[in-house]
Amino acid sequence: MLGASLDIQGGITSVEKLILENAPPELQIRHAGTFAPGSVIHNSQVFIKALWILLTTLITRKADLIHIHFSERGSTLRKIILIVVILAFRQPFILHAHGATYREFWEGLPSLLQKITVFLFAKCTRFVTLSESWRAYYLSEFKLDKDQTTVLYNPVKLPINIPQDRPKLPVRFVFLGLIGQRGGVLDAAKSVMKFPKQDKGAFDLIKAFAALPESDRNGAQLVLAGNGDLDLAQRLIKELGVEDKITISAWLSPAERDTLLAEANAFVLPSYNEGLPMSMLEAMAWGLPVIVTPVGGIPEVINHHQNGLLVQPGNKEELVQALQKIIRDEDLRISLGNAARSRVESLDIKNYISSLFSLYTSILK
Repeated sequence: MLGASLDIQGGITSVEKLILENAPPELQIRHAGTFAPGSVIHNSQVFIKALWILLTTLITRKADLIHIHFSERGSTLRKIILIVVILAFRQPFILHAHGATYREFWEGLPSLLQKITVFLFAKCTRFVTLSESWRAYYLSEFKLDKDQTTVLYNPVKLPINIPQDRPKLPVRFVFLGLIGQRGGVLDAAKSVMKFPKQDKGAFDLIKAFAALPESDRNGAQLVLAGNGDLDLAQRLIKELGVEDKITISAWLSPAERDTLLAEANAFVLPSYNEGLPMSMLEAMAWGLPVIVTPVGGIPEVINHHQNGLLVQPGNKEELVQALQKIIRDEDLRISLGNAARSRVESLDIKNYISSLFSLYTSILK
């Protein structure tokens, strides 16, 4: 399995870890990280090591199948190199698409790089997407055969015991993910390609929370945990005068995350782009009502007012109204939370591993 290093913070790594931790004995998986946090030199070393592991594995024929996780930007370019090597050995391989902003990234690619990517990606044995909407997109852009594609919604590990009586006040909202925007220019192709911005809507959430009527705000708290522009977010909170109501935290460990979700009343992720957010699924697994946006694969999991609330990206008024509904209506919080938990039970990691194992065996039979 080739993908992000296991010490990276993010959804792809969460999926990789769940697969590795829950694979049955008959499914022997070796993971090699192709990207890790650090300098350009460090990342080059990480990629070269992964390439060496791949080469030696192919030469010694120690793998039946190669499973490649990829997203936008440098991830796609690195995987192009790996695919060329895999094709030289005629080894079957799976491409597993994760990128939240792949559309924007793809539109910014030079025509030649697009043609190379389409040609190589179409050689995969199976192409996995996170939702039907993403499947339709890749079918269109990469000229794949429909039978070549498979949808695997991201998995989640269901907690056995979830709180039945959460504190009524204050209503505690939780945000997990990138705080601010991530952007820049790919060092290897500065003149031809720019990174698309990725925004989880954290600053929108801070502004919407601060805009709540005082009577609502007094009965609520907001915790934002993640990586990114933490200092900038803290300054915004101070400017808006809501330091006593909003807390900023660095990225949490899985145990810390679970503790936070167990103590929360609702989850908010007003993203502009998504694949299928792991943080949302984790919150739903803890029985939390979610306020999210209809982007990426989210509308295939969330039905408005049934198991969550949907707001349009960047729409401050809708976000304020959704926060108010959750604060003011305890019965709504409970019903949405229960429905959210029921919805993700089918996405339990045990079911996911079973589907993944079936996919592997169907390729190798």
